[in-house]
Amino acid sequence: MAIWIGLAVVAVIIIVWINIYNGLVKARMYTQESWSQIDVQLKRRNDLIPNLLETVKGYARFEKSTLENVVALRNQIAQTPDADHQEKMKLSDKLSSNLKSIFAVAESYPDLKSSAQYTKLMEELTNTENKIAYSRQLFNSSVASYNTKLQTFPTNIVAGIHHFQPAEFLETPAEEKEQPAVSFDENGL
Repeated sequence: MAIWIGLAVVAVIIIVWINIYNGLVKARMYTQESWSQIDVQLKRRNDLIPNLLETVKGYARFEKSTLENVVALRNQIAQTPDADHQEKMKLSDKLSSNLKSIFAVAESYPDLKSSAQYTKLMEELTNTENKIAYSRQLFNSSVASYNTKLQTFPTNIVAGIHHFQPAEFLETPAEEKEQPAVSFDENGL
């Protein structure tokens, strides 16, 4: 009888171990899939940029340095290894900042703003930027869930034995955390 109880306890331990291990694998895969969503949106944005730049070039010849920066950053993102999430997001943040400059160029060129092609590209780019922001949030949520599993008992024992490593959160660059300066001239503008 004691042998059957011992075998039952061992069987329960094995089943629990397998469930914990599988839960860790699923959480890790969900984190990787969340990063993949960011990568898809970055590629989508990189594909939109040449069309946008060609549209803007016709109107904003003197904005050459901004356009060159956007192209250079786009190329750097494409060449950054997929595994280097932090570097890819750092470059992506710089690209987003430069794209804001291109949005501002449209204010100086009413004809450009009224161009249907420009408007469509800007809508697509804005939607993509929103999807990137959402994907970043999803990734960080996935990382939090996965890392929590790695640190809670008894999952931490299984994770340690099987060498599961914590994932890194994507962080907002310091310059984006600063409060923007708002000032008005004497006319309230």
